[in-house]
Amino acid sequence: MVTSHPFSVPRLVIAAPSSGSGKTTVATGLMAAFSECGLAVSPHKAGPDYIDPGYHALATGRPGRNLDAFMCGPELVAPLFAHGAAGCDLAVVEGVMGLYDGAAGRGELASTAQVAKLLRAPVVLVVDASSQSRSVAALVHGFASFDPQVRLGGVILNKVGSDRHEVMLREALEEAGMPVLGVLRRAPQVATPSRHLGLVPVAERHTDALASVSALAAQVRAGCDLDALMALARTAPPLDCEPWSPEDPATPAFGARVPGRSPGNGDAPVIAVAGGPAFTFSYAEHTELLTAAGAEVVTFDPLRDEALPPGTAGLVIGGGFPEMYAPELSANEPLRAAVAAFAAAGGPVAAECAGLLYLGRSLDGKPMCGVLDTEARMSERLTLGYREAVAVSDSPLARAGTRLRGHEFHRTVVEPGAGAAPAWGFTHPERRVEGFVQQGVHASYLHTHWAAEPSVARRFAEAARRFAEAAAARR
Repeated sequence: MVTSHPFSVPRLVIAAPSSGSGKTTVATGLMAAFSECGLAVSPHKAGPDYIDPGYHALATGRPGRNLDAFMCGPELVAPLFAHGAAGCDLAVVEGVMGLYDGAAGRGELASTAQVAKLLRAPVVLVVDASSQSRSVAALVHGFASFDPQVRLGGVILNKVGSDRHEVMLREALEEAGMPVLGVLRRAPQVATPSRHLGLVPVAERHTDALASVSALAAQVRAGCDLDALMALARTAPPLDCEPWSPEDPATPAFGARVPGRSPGNGDAPVIAVAGGPAFTFSYAEHTELLTAAGAEVVTFDPLRDEALPPGTAGLVIGGGFPEMYAPELSANEPLRAAVAAFAAAGGPVAAECAGLLYLGRSLDGKPMCGVLDTEARMSERLTLGYREAVAVSDSPLARAGTRLRGHEFHRTVVEPGAGAAPAWGFTHPERRVEGFVQQGVHASYLHTHWAAEPSVARRFAEAARRFAEAAAARR
């Protein structure tokens, strides 16, 4: 029986009444400002979003980590948080959507409020005050009283227009008994550019992103009471949980390291993970799980690298924006040929969303790898939402019958949408099959978080080991 021990770190959840209020601005600015004060800051994001954690990582120098109660289950939120925040002086969690918005039709599930309660963390509400004055008190009162288990510790007012506007807002909130922990004026110079799926990822604008994060830190330092915010963070009580570990043999369905293999000793199977500006979507725990399973994880950039990393025995191509780089990806013919040859040889390939597009015949008319007999194109329709899925076909990633929860987020269409051996069967909110399993390839639009089912990392590492041993035997 595993006995849990209290885990304690000062922490804040940055929430808002709705999307667009400035959560990312405030959360990233706070992370950067506290980091510049010399604190080790652990960055976290509620929900499945991949882009905001990139800015968080830039602000703190630590991996941005997601806390998603739908994909991983409420029981893993605190352990995953403790894993990321171990040894830190402060943890900042950026919320998702409005404070009480979660998975459609599932009550509080996957909401910022649920994450705050699971972490026993005080909440700071970021309010877009640009079109209100005294009404801000009624708004904040409603959010503070809606769920008594959510502890609203203060407000940061965003997009305040003038000194007089600030005075009216402060007076209203003082009457309501709600502390004002910061006031930020409109500052378009630190805005980050957006496009069809949200902010432009850090990897696509690294120099400009550094400047934006630095400007956000300066804005937050000037407008927020960092001492009061830190004092509020310190009121968070200890968590009664053990930190999650990718190497923990007690982790459900995980098991031991690949026998006789360890990264860095020359005999670990090499798993190549696509990166660079076109493939920016990944969860830090995936690499950690593969490494714990005995693989050597090597990143490559399909925009620049003309060959897979030496000794590649497994290939992971996650999400991102290949549609923005279709001409450049297509022009890298040597790598496209290498990926096609690897798949044709039966090499294990796990592809999610962007990876699915890259493996097809074409994307918006530009030739891709041709591993899958599909055509992909941009669409006006946004496909967005949580999914409950069951693996339909055995693959190097999942045994048929494996159940996972995931997330779809794309403005592209792949035709056909499923192969003769589909990857997943969706059971909620709609029933349909999706994706492709052929030879060693598992390709799908579904984004998954492997911490919810660590056996998939183990299974993929074992498939890579078998492929590497078979290749060595043929030499």
